[in-house]
Amino acid sequence: MAITLPTLPRTRDLRAAHPNRPTPPTRERLLSLDVFRGLTVAGMLLVNDPGTWAAIYPPLEHATWNGWTPTDLVFPFFLFIVGITTSLSLGARRARGDDERAIRTQIIRRGALIFLFGLLINGFPYFTWGAVPGVADPSLLQRMGDRLLHWRMLGVLQRIGIAYALAALLTLRTSVRQQILILASILFGYWIVMTVLPVPGEGTIGALLLDDPQRTMAAWVDRLVLDWSRWGLGNHLWASSVTWDPEGVLSTLPAIGTVMLGNLAGRWIGERRPLTERLAGLSAAGALAMMLGTMWGWAFPINKSLWTSSYVLFTGGLAALSLATVMWIVDFHRVRRFTTLFVVYGINPIIAFIGSAVMARCIYSIFKVTWGGERIPLQEGIYRALFASWLSPLNASLAFAVSFVLLWYGILALLHRRGIILKV
Repeated sequence: MAITLPTLPRTRDLRAAHPNRPTPPTRERLLSLDVFRGLTVAGMLLVNDPGTWAAIYPPLEHATWNGWTPTDLVFPFFLFIVGITTSLSLGARRARGDDERAIRTQIIRRGALIFLFGLLINGFPYFTWGAVPGVADPSLLQRMGDRLLHWRMLGVLQRIGIAYALAALLTLRTSVRQQILILASILFGYWIVMTVLPVPGEGTIGALLLDDPQRTMAAWVDRLVLDWSRWGLGNHLWASSVTWDPEGVLSTLPAIGTVMLGNLAGRWIGERRPLTERLAGLSAAGALAMMLGTMWGWAFPINKSLWTSSYVLFTGGLAALSLATVMWIVDFHRVRRFTTLFVVYGINPIIAFIGSAVMARCIYSIFKVTWGGERIPLQEGIYRALFASWLSPLNASLAFAVSFVLLWYGILALLHRRGIILKV
């Protein structure tokens, strides 16, 4: 089975289909889009795999609640590039005359498969490898049953799958004006639900509870949909919070808006205009979105875990500005010596995510080694032996994370050289 997020068509500019139409000089395929996607994948690996969670440089940590750090940009940047590549990919398919029904079927299939991969990663290795509450010496069947009771249903890939599929379907046959109206409805509707409506069981409106993660409307919906313990079927929320999920049900709705912003950017990038005009337009729109997001944040704080409407606009704007910068360097000035490194990460994003997640689960939790008479995770043993023994905690933790990123560069580069790309 071949799996991928929508990729850019590797063909000539669409303007070449109209040789008699006066247009600017033919432009080559934008390498910057692959570079930008690769940057987000490498950033994901860096922030997800430190040597120790007890010692992390502040820019590599998520904001405690409201606000943002560079780490909080990785996920929305990836969703933004998903929107761009979806727009360009679907545009290329229409230009080839592909059937609309077949396109819709493929969108739903891709979204479902991405969701399924995330679900399978959450359950890996499909049994509880630690102690099982209430069972002194659990059998494998008991361990598997306990794992089912705590199998997290949502997550990063699940959000990508849902947001990609719904955003693609919403933008498939709609005009730019209609897409802007849909986007505004999503963002304003989410704002109203999160702030104006009273949160059940709390006796007050959501606006007064935004600073308490477990009392927000989003947390209430997460528990309603994903906590099945009232029926004896376990809690399927994020294990680190128990009462809410950072990729929860309600907060996935505005994430669709992030993909739609990327789709709008993709439509602009695909215009038959000189590169300088597209760069200027992308930069201006990005600056405007950042300003609006910042201002909205005064009433509806920028918050990744809630994926607030202000967060959608701010991060979407910053993504547009960042992409415009990469385009200016890579495609306008043609500075490309460093690009291969990031293209390797961006060409196989699903393999990078699934493989690194499975590897991390194995070395951080499952595989154990003996160190000084105690059993510790394999990752901690590697960290102590190779990094913590001669570096300060912060630098040792960073060095381990960088080594993890470089290890996966080697794996992905090998796959790239052999032409192995996982596509959906």
